[in-house]
Amino acid sequence: MIIGCHVKMTAPEFLAGSVKEALSYDANALMLYTGAPQNTKRRPLEEMRIAEAKELMEKNGIPMQLMIIHAPYLINPANAVKPEVFELAGEFLYSEVIRTHAIGASYIVLHPGSYTTTDTKTGMDTVVRCLNGLPELPEGIVICLETMAGKGSELGRTFEELAEILERLDHPEHYGVCLDTCHINDAGYDVNDFDGVLDEFDRVLSLERLHVIHLNDSKNLRGARKDRHANIGLGTIGFETLHRIAMAPRTAHIPKILETPYIGGEPPYAREIAMLRKGVYEEGWQEHLTVSE
Repeated sequence: MIIGCHVKMTAPEFLAGSVKEALSYDANALMLYTGAPQNTKRRPLEEMRIAEAKELMEKNGIPMQLMIIHAPYLINPANAVKPEVFELAGEFLYSEVIRTHAIGASYIVLHPGSYTTTDTKTGMDTVVRCLNGLPELPEGIVICLETMAGKGSELGRTFEELAEILERLDHPEHYGVCLDTCHINDAGYDVNDFDGVLDEFDRVLSLERLHVIHLNDSKNLRGARKDRHANIGLGTIGFETLHRIAMAPRTAHIPKILETPYIGGEPPYAREIAMLRKGVYEEGWQEHLTVSE
């Protein structure tokens, strides 16, 4: 099972610390931001201990393509209302792509964005314009558009929306998809029938374009369009379904990344990964973590 989680990337160890954190959870994949997700401040690459991180990955038999980068949420390539937001989206996304390549990673996950006060068509046109306006991308880099819950004016709620964006891009070899189980549940897909979801994905998008899976439970009923992640087995999707997804043969080669909430300020990933690896759910597992009042 290729299973990991979202980890921190902080001073003084930076990337090396991120890999160490993932290894402490018995993960063999990881996802991180290259800097604070709420702003554009970034440390110089020379300070990020890239060589040490690569050495740790190699020592533990983890290929660098299993280090996933997540683009910051402030990048909104669908915003046609504010030119400065649109310009920032393209410029900052490209700088994050360059950092991803310098780190040695292959995949960077990107939310397609929100059209704010315009409409779906305008938003889609704007995303395509933004991505086609990027300078030439480095070889081997794939920007993975994430499936979204459809909250507010979010794009990417349906496979068809993502397919339309991808089909209009000038360099499709640099683009793929990240499937989030919480998001597609909240968007209305029946994740209990994951084979059916994969069939639909393959028909609309092609499974060859699926490179990352975010494995999250949901606090919401199917179709709620709210996007609220729950811990594994503590949401409406449930442990059995998420374990089946983690074990699905058709996506065995794809990294599954947990983005579940901390419990009482503590990361839950070691216990969640252990349960998924064993295929056995432990009732009350969360009580072993520090639970806040």
